[in-house]
Amino acid sequence: MKDDSRERDSGRKLNIAAVVLAGGRGTRMESDIPKQYMAIDGYPVLYYSLKAFENSSVDTVAVVCGKGEVSYCKREIVDKYHLSKVKFIVEGGEERYHSVFNGLKVVSDSDYVLIHDGARPFITEGIISDNISAVVEKRACVTGVPSKDTVKIADGKMAVASTPPRENVWIVQTPQTFETSLIYNAYEKLLKEGTVHEEGTVHVTDDAMVIEKVYDLPVYFVMGDYKNIKITTPEDLLIAQAFLSQETI
Repeated sequence: MKDDSRERDSGRKLNIAAVVLAGGRGTRMESDIPKQYMAIDGYPVLYYSLKAFENSSVDTVAVVCGKGEVSYCKREIVDKYHLSKVKFIVEGGEERYHSVFNGLKVVSDSDYVLIHDGARPFITEGIISDNISAVVEKRACVTGVPSKDTVKIADGKMAVASTPPRENVWIVQTPQTFETSLIYNAYEKLLKEGTVHEEGTVHVTDDAMVIEKVYDLPVYFVMGDYKNIKITTPEDLLIAQAFLSQETI
């Protein structure tokens, strides 16, 4: 079926790319194996998100891996599981924002790009499709879910400073999806001019912040899934295994 949401007014089919970040060291996993290569139900964590993009309407995938891991990633992930949409495997940089920009460089000719943490294995084709539909209209989107918990803001002395209304609080996930030229130029400007934190680093914790800081443009939410967790600690592997067990029942 033809997907009309992927057509510009000119009728040209949109070129959709994904940058999947897989360069984390996973220091909180208490393992010498990077978390993206750890196995869940017989497959590496990274496999699951790449497989979701493989089965989606995304055209091109770029994997950003750790230093010295390009050959391993190609052999043990991309080639082994026949992930034909992975056209680029590049090394990451010193910080996350350097890694993202390295990925953006190789997909800069795309119209839109989804930026996803490879340590989130439970991204679905539905989430991907919803992001693509939203970004064509909104230009900048983040996947998220409403917070189930009350959130309190702490001051520097660990005292409660404020309590935002829970209905306004969302938990941000990935993918975060953008018009490619918009996010590319924003990162380029950020890295060139620098938005410097007091410790001397660029102070951004996700891609949406780059748009917020550089262009002051609105970024819109796309509904995610509470299962779309990030594998960060050993407990997360147990949760992930439980999710997969539910799917096979």
